[in-house]
Amino acid sequence: MPRRFNLIGVGGGAHGTWPFVLGGAVLVLAACASSVPPPTALMAVSSAAVADAAMAGASEFAPAEMRLARDKIDRAQAAMTNHEYERARVLAQEAQADAQLAIAKARSAKAAKASAAVRDDSRALQEELQRKSK
Repeated sequence: MPRRFNLIGVGGGAHGTWPFVLGGAVLVLAACASSVPPPTALMAVSSAAVADAAMAGASEFAPAEMRLARDKIDRAQAAMTNHEYERARVLAQEAQADAQLAIAKARSAKAAKASAAVRDDSRALQEELQRKSK
């Protein structure tokens, strides 16, 4: 009698290859569903934000935030190298947020410094005017 093939396996036995095929298909689908694409665009944006923070003077006016942003972008790049894309995504987002905070703090500190300089100049002018009016 010739061997016949069916969905259960060779010859109709209950212990054929079908459970292995089904199990393999489930594993392949699970692997595809759980894979995270590399966050290359986010890495570029976050790296640019860290560079912008450095250009904004954050190293001087917000050194703690700048240090955190640089550390996180470095760790994100290492995670990308290790194909840990979810970890890279989270670290890149955090680096970008830290860089934006550093930029805001640097701008605020620069504005406060400029305001103090204008206040000092105004006070000097008022004193000069008072001396001349006497």
